[in-house]
Amino acid sequence: MQEAGGARRLGAAEAWLVRLNQWLVIALMASMATLVFANVISRYGFNASMIWAEELTQYQMIWITYLGAGLALREGRHVAVDLLDQALAPRWQRALRAAMGALMLAFLATLAVLGARMAHFAWDQETPALQISAGIPYLAIPVGAAVCALHLVCVFRDYVARRYEQAEDLGAFAE
Repeated sequence: MQEAGGARRLGAAEAWLVRLNQWLVIALMASMATLVFANVISRYGFNASMIWAEELTQYQMIWITYLGAGLALREGRHVAVDLLDQALAPRWQRALRAAMGALMLAFLATLAVLGARMAHFAWDQETPALQISAGIPYLAIPVGAAVCALHLVCVFRDYVARRYEQAEDLGAFAE
């Protein structure tokens, strides 16, 4: 749905997806920063390292990367080489971007399926320090790919038209 100023307003389900995704990334980043800071203080202040914190923060970084990819896509923040795109007429630019979007969806679907297989394969193994299933860090791949694909589906028309949202606009609800 479009506003008078051209900014797209999100439906309730899409706004919920975006907010949940944002808060998950924020929570993971905040806890990761807190753990790294506490571990540095513990290591240099008390000569005792929290080995599990290093492993956990590595896994959090993986989850942040995969969960943040869809949010970055919504804002057009992924690195792109658009030399060919810019050399084409506007009509062909849209056709090329639609094809690229379809290829991205196919890639994300493949990544989700293969990532789920990897997570399933590693599920019975344990991580060294945390002693949790090794499949949990691998779950970031299929979950992140599925969430990114969902974001792309939601903004596909805007992606093709090169209209990107800004973070402060993402929470707007349709009336």
